[in-house]
Amino acid sequence: MKANKTLFILGAVASLLTAGCSPKDDDTIGGVTRYVNPLLGTATLWETEDLGYERHREQRTWGAEVYPGAALPNAMVQLTPVTMWHAGAGYQYEDPTILGFAHTAMGHWNLIDLPMMPVTGTFNADNYASPYSHENESAHPGYYQVKLERYGVNAELTSTLHAGYHRYTFKENDPKRLLVNVAHNQGNVRSWEMEQVDENAFAGRQNGLYYYAVTNLPIDSIQFLKSKAERGVPVAVVDFKDNTGKEPLEVKVGISYVSVDNARRNLAAEMLSKNFDQVRGEANDTWENLLGKIQVDGCSEREKGLFYSTLYRSMLNPRLESDVNGEYRDRKGEIIKDADSRYYSNPAFWDVGRSQLILLGMLQPDVMNDVMKSTIDRGEKDKGFIPTYFHGDFAPAVVIGSWKRGIKDFDLKRAYKLALKSATEAGDGGRRFMDEYLEKGYVSDENLSDNPFWEEHRGGVTKTLEYAYADYAVAQIAKELGDTVNYKLLMDHSKNYRNVFNPENGFFQGRIEDGNWLMPYDPDMGYYQHQYREANGWNSLFYAPHDPEGVVALYSSNEVIEAKLDTLFTRPYNGYEIANMTGFIGNYCHGNQPGHNIPYTYYFIGKQEKSQERLNEIMDRFYDMGKDKLAYAGMDDAGGMSAWYVLNALGLFTYSPADPEYLASVPLFKEASFKLGEKPFKIKREGNGTRIEKITVGDKVLDGYFVPDSLLRAGDTLTIYTDK
Repeated sequence: MKANKTLFILGAVASLLTAGCSPKDDDTIGGVTRYVNPLLGTATLWETEDLGYERHREQRTWGAEVYPGAALPNAMVQLTPVTMWHAGAGYQYEDPTILGFAHTAMGHWNLIDLPMMPVTGTFNADNYASPYSHENESAHPGYYQVKLERYGVNAELTSTLHAGYHRYTFKENDPKRLLVNVAHNQGNVRSWEMEQVDENAFAGRQNGLYYYAVTNLPIDSIQFLKSKAERGVPVAVVDFKDNTGKEPLEVKVGISYVSVDNARRNLAAEMLSKNFDQVRGEANDTWENLLGKIQVDGCSEREKGLFYSTLYRSMLNPRLESDVNGEYRDRKGEIIKDADSRYYSNPAFWDVGRSQLILLGMLQPDVMNDVMKSTIDRGEKDKGFIPTYFHGDFAPAVVIGSWKRGIKDFDLKRAYKLALKSATEAGDGGRRFMDEYLEKGYVSDENLSDNPFWEEHRGGVTKTLEYAYADYAVAQIAKELGDTVNYKLLMDHSKNYRNVFNPENGFFQGRIEDGNWLMPYDPDMGYYQHQYREANGWNSLFYAPHDPEGVVALYSSNEVIEAKLDTLFTRPYNGYEIANMTGFIGNYCHGNQPGHNIPYTYYFIGKQEKSQERLNEIMDRFYDMGKDKLAYAGMDDAGGMSAWYVLNALGLFTYSPADPEYLASVPLFKEASFKLGEKPFKIKREGNGTRIEKITVGDKVLDGYFVPDSLLRAGDTLTIYTDK
């Protein structure tokens, strides 16, 4: 970085979708991207009928926590508006002002790095936000636009993999200025740097993110304004020469996690020589090519809009972390160069391992291969355990599920070494409470008489259930590699889910250290992590996706299970306010992932049509909620909620993502064509009922409801025949 000016360093410092309509200024864009509304999922639920309970708390509940800004699939950059700090993705549809446009987002209360804001007139470091109206806001894949009323500026954003393009059209004669929030992001900015590099460029660092920005107008000066807030957080203000003409202010920003020089290289490689409309057009083409791999017909415009909007949202994560030259920073902070693959962020395995990563592998196997390589690299350079995320141990299911679906350009033996250590050893960086799990076959819970929701304890029931499934997944890797000893051991461990099943009440229930059941027990009570992770007893029922027949066998009869399922879906929720549990059918909560397998349990007791009735209700109710029809039931969680919709709309659900098969249901669409591998296949629906009478692949009638991945890849037509 050239230091021809002072280097500053601080340390420790809806109606748009009803729901198939395209954003209003993009009506001329053809193809499937016209059905995508990136604003879907940005609104918050407020009404009792949507939440499933009556609101009394002042703070808002969680929405889908997604961002509406410009991004490419699995990109490093997400150029998006910020309406509040410490929101899931920085933007809430109901917020009245915009604070700037950040260069990264995910939806998990992190990132929102390097916000920038066009300004003019009077403002200061504590007062620069601008009101805006949704009437003057639009979003499209790879593009975002909004009118900033305070400054009279029309802001437009587009992006590439590593760079963001800002185009700000000011009113004529208004001085063009740019506020750079160098010391503010979603979390805690510990240190930052910013300097002017030459007449049209500035560069620097915010924590571990490096940036290089080029402006079309020559820079006159950069000054720093200090906030009056407690920490005195500063902002930088960039002034320009000849800044009152008609020409918009354009800022092209490359980012990198390696160096300023790499940020410059990223910018030069992807955007520097291109104009705004060219970059925007290329972004749309990228999305059209990806989303267009699935073509659907025979549905309503609303259903088509929901489908392509959720498919779009499913394809944004994990995030790219390597640069155009192949360099990235590994888990140890060292700079590594890999010219053969790209390095991706750690997937949100607990949220997305159930469906989103499988869908990603179906549509972008090259990306999924590199995600697996990144996961292995991260585990080997950390503690030698397979990386996890938040809770449980979902990575092994993704590893073997991807491998068996044909994604094999990664080293399965290296992945197995990590996964086997996680499944058989206790240690820092591995599964929590593994000493007890390996000794007793379950993780116990504290004997607490009163446990407020937000307290975080052991979550013993959920850990036991999820560890048992992870053991099954690791066992499948062992089988693939011929390790019969550990295959048998881990298949035995995969039955551990039975150790937390209480036959007296038919629930998976916490056990205290001495082995007794935790009492008193209330299945209606929800917990953040006591017995269950973000769930109650009802939403933790029947979870052993590798052994549904074994779960059924825990009960005295199919009739008992049917009655319990019916009660789950009809028994009124107790009204307990939990910010991340919203969208209820009885006690079934679709707004969080733990219960997402429950509706399919009817399949295993001969009542498939009752599953379909619930699936239809879920897809119809929970993806365009609220007065603006822009809210989800609960968090999208890096695409987890969206991918659930996509797969079920197609009639294929990854009931057990470790296994190369899909549980067939009745598709929303009369016909869908799907490019999977080298040979396209079709999914057809014959009839309009809920009971599946027959499933065929080509001329072959399937035995049961599971569709092998290999049959789809062969290119035959999958047909679902219903009773009406």
